[in-house]
Parts: sequence; C-alpha cells; structure tokens
Amino acid sequence: MKLNDIKDNVGARKGRMRVGRGIGSGKGKTAARGQKGQKSRSGVAIKGFEGGQMPLHMRIPKRGFNNPFGKDFAEVNIGMVQKFIDAKRVDAKKDITEEVLRETGLVRGGKDGVRLLGKGEIKAKAKFVVTGATKGAIAAVEAAGGSVEVAAVAKADAAESE
Repeated sequence: MKLNDIKDNVGARKGRMRVGRGIGSGKGKTAARGQKGQKSRSGVAIKGFEGGQMPLHMRIPKRGFNNPFGKDFAEVNIGMVQKFIDAKRVDAKKDITEEVLRETGLVRGGKDGVRLLGKGEIKAKAKFVVTGATKGAIAAVEAAGGSVEVAAVAKADAAESE
C-alpha cells in the first residue's frame, strides 16, 4: 500500500445538491424555495424584522454604562504570586515588576498596567513595582516584610502634561 493509493470508500463523501438545473433533476424550477414571497428571492434580510412592529431587541431597555475614562488593569492576587514563588517560577529576591509577571504568565492583558489585589496570603519578603494596588494587598505585603511601589499610569502622565 502506498500513500498515493489511499482513497475514500465509495459513498463516504457526498456531493452537494445542485439546485435549479432543470425539472428532470427533481430540484428544478423553484429550486426547493417554494413559491413566491421574500424568502424565495435573493438578498433576504429578515432576521430581526417583525413586520414593522418594533423588534424585541429594540423594545428591551438598555442597561449599564461604559466609562470612557475607566482604566483597564490586568489583575493579580498576592496568593497566586506566592504560589509562583513557592514553585520557583518567580524570584522573590529581585523586584517583581509587571514585565516579570507577564513573562511568567501570571498576568495577561491590561492596557493600563497591573494591579495587585489582596486575595490569599503572602509569606515571602518581596518588592513589587506595579501600576496599582489595593490597601489590603499593600498591608499584606508589608506585613510579610516586603514593599509595594505604585508607579503612575504612563498614559495618564502623558495626558496630564499636554
């Protein structure tokens, strides 16, 4: 047996139905679209249309609000950082910066930097250099003998200087 001898079993692949190719084919004339009406014609676009009545997706009230000035932070909990330190994936002796967190895979996304959250506990004495941190996270890191340096958002600095 050779690779160029391999082929499908007979009937394993079925060809597509060619419609509108004469009455002898069984799918001629109306091409299985029935008679008349918008759906039998080309260019049909009636997904959400309700015959002129206000469609459901427009009747339902809008909710929520997108803050145009809101910051998009990548968030990381101190408990996860401690797990990575225990697993020797993060070196607690060096500064734990945003670049280190991204390289190790602790953090993804976040256009405006990294924010440290206080969930979990940290035992290692470590210095964090992040864009933001909660009061609880700062207190927990300092209780373990470490420190948190909160660097300002780079984009905010550029906007203020203009």
